[in-house]
Amino acid sequence: MKARTGAIIMAVVLVLYLVLVGQRAVQFVLTGEPIAVVIGVALIILPIIGVWGLAMELQFGIKSGRLAGDLEAAGEMPADLPVLPSGRVERSAADAVFPAYKARAEAEPENWKAWFRLAIVYRGAGDSRRARAAVRRAIRLHDAHAKRADR
Repeated sequence: MKARTGAIIMAVVLVLYLVLVGQRAVQFVLTGEPIAVVIGVALIILPIIGVWGLAMELQFGIKSGRLAGDLEAAGEMPADLPVLPSGRVERSAADAVFPAYKARAEAEPENWKAWFRLAIVYRGAGDSRRARAAVRRAIRLHDAHAKRADR
């Protein structure tokens, strides 16, 4: 719940920042001075990129949260990972079980649950980059599976 609250606060702060930058950009463009217009256009483009980035991160968070909920509801979360009182996975345990989770994900490349569990282990081992990549793959596989089921 703390992560969700933090994400909401950061999103609100970013939107406020983008609005203020957007207002300043319009002021630059309205001066009519060539350099000010170029600066204004750049300041308009940057908030657009910021909104896109925020939307992508929120979408990633919502989808990964949904997958975690589905996995937990099915009782298929990794059970062999001891959790510290803070709620984080114990790193040494994650390092120890990592090879088994990686082997399972590679043996079942179309199984979103295997990739999501691998992401949990990556995160527990402190490898955020690979954890995000595994979650993205799990999301793609889950979405593809859902589309096939809808047909």
